Amino acid sequence: MEKDLGRSSTGIQPNIAALLSYALGIVSGIIFFLIEKENKFVRFHAMQSIMAFGALFVLQIALPMVPFVGWMLAPFVSLLGLILWILLMIKAYQGEMFKLPVIGDIAEQKI
Repeated sequence: MEKDLGRSSTGIQPNIAALLSYALGIVSGIIFFLIEKENKFVRFHAMQSIMAFGALFVLQIALPMVPFVGWMLAPFVSLLGLILWILLMIKAYQGEMFKLPVIGDIAEQKI
């Protein structure tokens, strides 16, 4: 049984558009947020992509500047980013409105 995710103004099925909004991180998130005018499911995933991968990007830059432990934690942030990227794409493809803690709530308010 397929979930009814509504229509997408992109001409792409909403679950595929939501998945693609994670494909290139911030870049594809911005693209889908700007081109999708109607579908809140796609807009939510696009905004969550922008915010999640934006936060990971900032962490990747800032963490090595932290004395002693920062450079040791940076690889774990990269691994977390990879796992998160895969998980979010799977959940979007399944038609699930999967919300990350904190970021998901903010993304939901911004759509």
